[in-house]
Amino acid sequence: MVPIMMLGKALLRLFSLFILCFGLFGLLTAEQNSRTAILLNVDSAIGPATSDYIQRGIQIGIDQQAELIIIRLDTPGGLDKSMRTIIKTILASPVPVVTYVAPSGARAASAGTFLLYASHIAAMAPGTNLGAASPVSIGGGTPMPAPNQPSSDPTNESQSTPPETEASTLENKAKNDAIAYIRSLAQLRDRDVQFAEQAVESAATLTAEEAEANGVIDVVANNVTDLLLTLNQTEVTLNDGRTIQLNTDHLTIETINPDWRTKFLAVITDPSVAYILLLIGIYGLFFEFANPGFILPGVAGAIALLLALYALHTLPISYAGLALILLGIIFIIAEAFAPSFGALGFGGVIAFIVGSILLMDSNLPGYQIAWPLIISMALANLLFFFIILSMATRAKQRRVVAGSEDLIARQGETLENIDFRGQAKIQGEIWTIETQTPLKAGQAITVIGIKGLILQVKPSEH
Repeated sequence: MVPIMMLGKALLRLFSLFILCFGLFGLLTAEQNSRTAILLNVDSAIGPATSDYIQRGIQIGIDQQAELIIIRLDTPGGLDKSMRTIIKTILASPVPVVTYVAPSGARAASAGTFLLYASHIAAMAPGTNLGAASPVSIGGGTPMPAPNQPSSDPTNESQSTPPETEASTLENKAKNDAIAYIRSLAQLRDRDVQFAEQAVESAATLTAEEAEANGVIDVVANNVTDLLLTLNQTEVTLNDGRTIQLNTDHLTIETINPDWRTKFLAVITDPSVAYILLLIGIYGLFFEFANPGFILPGVAGAIALLLALYALHTLPISYAGLALILLGIIFIIAEAFAPSFGALGFGGVIAFIVGSILLMDSNLPGYQIAWPLIISMALANLLFFFIILSMATRAKQRRVVAGSEDLIARQGETLENIDFRGQAKIQGEIWTIETQTPLKAGQAITVIGIKGLILQVKPSEH
């Protein structure tokens, strides 16, 4: 009996040990499976919508205590303001951020090069390239002409050393600022400083293999899986000075795609859409003020105007261009209330066109208002102006239909015999009249003038 009891206790202990080991294994497996890497995809120009998407994606990675945040990048460049906002977010992230230029054929041009230099780890796929980071290709200012070239005539000293123009001064300031910025990022991440300066100074470029060989990037990887395998046990220095060792083994990749907010922001921050919203807002409010009680134009106009102002706030705009657009529309509307027979209207259309051209203070192709849209809106304003002008002309020529002036040339009949002054019925009302010709009661008369409240009349010809 005793051996049986001892055997039962041994089996019970063995079973308990098995359960404990199984639970620990399950706990470790669950912990391992909960380790994630956040993947963000950027495959367009860097703008306000991209900046918002990356900022929120990095914050999600921080909240979920992710092991790694990967930005898979393919961009021709973008706006300076949006780029700097993203870089600030990357530099402040307590979670390591990897910028990975992929897939093959992708590029990290202009602002994308800055993002690579700012990231904790810079990676590229084979067949990709980076560089061409001059300020001219990074939106945020009007492209500036190059300084005057020295004359080939050595005898002409005044042309051999031309004075520096204001445009060239601004260009040099922008270039030097960009060089200092990317150099500081290169020094922070211990990457090649020389190429960073050349990318800004002379728009230099490198392939993925060249970038790795020159110490511009850290890794060349075929895909995200290969990237994680390569980065395993890599040491990364965070913003607080701590150095951690990455453990990318068995990471679960969680892809965060742009949601409705990012897509909506991308739509309204399109310069052409913001431009249309601005015009809808202005004209909507104008029609509401001109016709109180319609409500719909006012509501639509107010919403469109607020959206336009928000979009323009995030875009590099010229306030001179915006002021010219507003001035042009004010002149066109003023033509309706104070007809100048063309002066205000034509001036307004010209101001509108010039303002539309100058509105976007950026030379990036994706951040310009399309010429067909500017021409279409200008023609619409011109049509609106001609409608107002024709209405004003007809109003000028139209006979007065109200007030005392309306009585001129009206006919009536006398109520009594009149030698000089008496009573007559005109337009259904009784008036005091004066005449230079004696009149009989019931005689037809015609009004020829007004003196105060007394009408000057003469006998009608028929």
